Amino acid sequence: MNKIEHIGIAVNSIEVAGDVYAKLLNTGVYKIEEVISEGVKTAFLQSGPNKIELLETTNADSPIAKFIAKKGEGIHHIAFDVTDIKAEMERLKAEGFILLNDEPKRGADNKLVCFVHPKSANGVLVELCQSI
Repeated sequence: MNKIEHIGIAVNSIEVAGDVYAKLLNTGVYKIEEVISEGVKTAFLQSGPNKIELLETTNADSPIAKFIAKKGEGIHHIAFDVTDIKAEMERLKAEGFILLNDEPKRGADNKLVCFVHPKSANGVLVELCQSI
């Protein structure tokens, strides 16, 4: 793993949260996109090398909708940049981690992604990200 790619935060409204984080980080949202397959709209902010991804649900059955219903708004995941996502997935499986995806899938911000189950990472949802 190369670095923390971003921290994902589940929010009720990326417009409202985008304003809050823009003030907090003294920078604006630079990208908004929808990931239809995940039922989510995302907004990205960057301060120096650090990125925040705001996640707003677009349907009631999405993972973000379920997360907010159970836990409320807050940190959803930590994403790590990887050079070869398939090799990293194999390495983590060999180390005993439970992956939520058998194959990488297309995520936001032009990335291939895979998630590591929180049960195998001390309660933290971990995302692997590889630039496409």
